Amino acid sequence: MTTTITSSTAHDDAPDLPQLPFPREGVLAISPLYDRLRAAGPITRVRTPAGDVVWLVTRYEEAKALFADRRLGRSHPKPEEAARVSDAGVMAGPSGDHEHEDADHSSMRRLLTPAFSAKRMRRLHDRVAELAEGLVDGLSPDEHGVVDLHAGFSVPLPIFVICELLGVPVEDRVYFKDLSERMATLTGDDPAVAREEFERYTAGLAEAKRAEPGEDVISDLVAAQEHDPRLTDARLAELTVGLLFAGHETTVNRLSLGVVLLLVNPEVRDRLVADPAGSVDAVVEEVLRLAEPGGMGLLRYAHEDVVVGEGAEEVTIARGDGVVIVTSAANRDEGAFDAAGAFDPDRTPNPHLSFGHGPHFCIGASLARTELRIGLTTLFTRLPDLALAVDPASLTLHTERLTGGLDTLPVRVSG
Repeated sequence: MTTTITSSTAHDDAPDLPQLPFPREGVLAISPLYDRLRAAGPITRVRTPAGDVVWLVTRYEEAKALFADRRLGRSHPKPEEAARVSDAGVMAGPSGDHEHEDADHSSMRRLLTPAFSAKRMRRLHDRVAELAEGLVDGLSPDEHGVVDLHAGFSVPLPIFVICELLGVPVEDRVYFKDLSERMATLTGDDPAVAREEFERYTAGLAEAKRAEPGEDVISDLVAAQEHDPRLTDARLAELTVGLLFAGHETTVNRLSLGVVLLLVNPEVRDRLVADPAGSVDAVVEEVLRLAEPGGMGLLRYAHEDVVVGEGAEEVTIARGDGVVIVTSAANRDEGAFDAAGAFDPDRTPNPHLSFGHGPHFCIGASLARTELRIGLTTLFTRLPDLALAVDPASLTLHTERLTGGLDTLPVRVSG
């Protein structure tokens, strides 16, 4: 028998549903509630921080299938009725034109794929390495040899890189970073204000690129506007926001958590120090699988009814329902990964879902991998004695931001 429960808006008749975000047991763990929900069924109803009811996906096979299912998308047939995750200025509710989502998505991939081509990534590689080296040189430890590596390295490296890729002037980097952080705040009115500011800023930047184009993504998009009337400045801003969060926020937080994973697994750290070229790729993939900065998951909407599960577990996601796919839970599914909670760079294969799967596979995956590979290699070759300056159990996460991440990462860089 198929169960159908509509959950596209808040439901007062479901007061006892689990509410996101779930409490965690440390920065390297995810909530044990995910294990219980995974055992209970292929998908489960939960309440979002915004108070709406959505379906939560925690199993690997269902997550992979739903990522690839074209019946799910980011738009909603009735946006005003759509379930929302939060009040953040990005990834909090529906986006895009429902009628044209598939066509717009295909157009976006065609426009942006060259920006992340192997050729451009190779050209960017040396620049990322130069920036990483400069940030290590600029670390200023206190009298005890301690520095906040999150603020001094993990935050600036990806923001410098995404600004170069997009074509943001050097003098605007701090403002750009501030807008990004404000848009990602989960509550209050400021995220919407920041989003409006960001759209105005992007429109001004696009105008500047029309007059003086460069070798950057904004210039590429401006050039494409001449041939695509649907690529308005508002759409250009939306694409830029997507790139910003795909290529900046998640990398910032995984860099810091990757450092913590290596420092609490010294045998892996020692291998990276001894043979960075031979070990860093596998380390990065395992960091991507296990490092979970936020825990909110990725929001999609059903464009038609979708049946999930079989037999007694069969459930129908009704058209319009919100679906949150939690990649961190899927990446720790014991049905897909042996010893799923262990940090094991020798894991082969490692088909994690941190970049999604299928037609919406993250277009910035190659950039994120480049930054993590260079960032971790630079840190541990330049600072082979790097050590945590605090008990890892005392590290805390930024719970008021959509993308989460560490508040601080105090490390000892000498002595």
